[in-house]
Amino acid sequence: MPKYSFFAKSFEGKTEKGVLEARDEFELAKILKEKGLILIKAEQKKEREKFKFFLPFFGVSLSEKMFFTRNLKVMVSAGVPLPRAISILSQQTKNKKFKEALEKISERIIKGEKFSDALSLFPQIFNEFYQSMIKVAEETGRLEEILDILARQMERENELRSKVKGAMIYPAVIVCALIAIGILMLVMVIPKLAETFNELGVTLPLTTRIVISLGVFLQKNFLIFIISIFIFIFFLFQFSRTKIGKRIFDRIFLSFPIFSSLVRKSNAAVTARSLSSLLSAGISLPRALEITANTLGNVFYKEALLSTVEKVKRGEKLSESLRPYKKIYPLTLISMIEVGEETGETSEVLSKIADFYESEVSDTAKNLTSVIEPVLMLIVGAAVGFFAISMVQPMYSMVEVIK
Repeated sequence: MPKYSFFAKSFEGKTEKGVLEARDEFELAKILKEKGLILIKAEQKKEREKFKFFLPFFGVSLSEKMFFTRNLKVMVSAGVPLPRAISILSQQTKNKKFKEALEKISERIIKGEKFSDALSLFPQIFNEFYQSMIKVAEETGRLEEILDILARQMERENELRSKVKGAMIYPAVIVCALIAIGILMLVMVIPKLAETFNELGVTLPLTTRIVISLGVFLQKNFLIFIISIFIFIFFLFQFSRTKIGKRIFDRIFLSFPIFSSLVRKSNAAVTARSLSSLLSAGISLPRALEITANTLGNVFYKEALLSTVEKVKRGEKLSESLRPYKKIYPLTLISMIEVGEETGETSEVLSKIADFYESEVSDTAKNLTSVIEPVLMLIVGAAVGFFAISMVQPMYSMVEVIK
């Protein structure tokens, strides 16, 4: 059962604070009344999962959650009790953290806790979007239908992520290979050439001296260099998780010519798909905007949606609220939302917009390789040319010395 921190008063007027277990606030008030206390204020204590810190590194993948949701929907539709279904699925997962979480969720449901409340103990696994959809399912009795919507939502999200990641893998591999080859040349080849040049007493140009100095430094301090790279990557990762760091990285991705189109289209697709799912589940538009904002990774899109919430609450249309953000949200998206508002089919229109932008992301991801390839070729060519010129110049001097 959930724990509540409470503030109560006795019939004599004395105040008392504490923590008690109860199914809900009504049962808590009843327990306190039996003790001669009147409940004034209560707040449910959330027992966060113990492995919270490690989840960003060894978390539960989207495909695992998708498998769980899809199979839970099938088992619920077959008449299997919810806690029993979750317990069975916990035995099928290979992820220990996910298994532990599902077992705890099953135990809490057996004790009488709501499914959505049990899920809220694991926000790193089941985000606000998932929790809100399950809460709607409990209120409306449409658990099977909502689980189906969630499964389809995650399938689309998984496809979208796969396409974006696939587009990023090629340039990442090429850049890493280029760096690795460059370091090997500097450490193994350049110092040997430097010894040859020194023996012949050749006057070295500035670029050659720079390359040789770098090669000698790396050869002598190779271990320190490797450790420094790992430390730099670690601190860069930590910095990217701070508010300032996240804003900087999100701004770079939004402004960088090659990736900006992919970022805009993928965020448009996620926004449309999430809003469509939430609205079709019966969640109000302001609340749907808040939940969707918290599912978006880019801070500028999150701020844009959160700023529309108050405007929508005051009666302004969503399309009008988004117009000031047409630099990040495509005008096509805003215009289609306006059509949906006029026809009263906002959820259906958003679903079609999501399909359109998911298709656009797929096409952009495919074309990204052909766009990046010539850029990478230029970078590789420039790097090879620099090394070649730096090493060839002294050789000409050697020929002149021999003559």
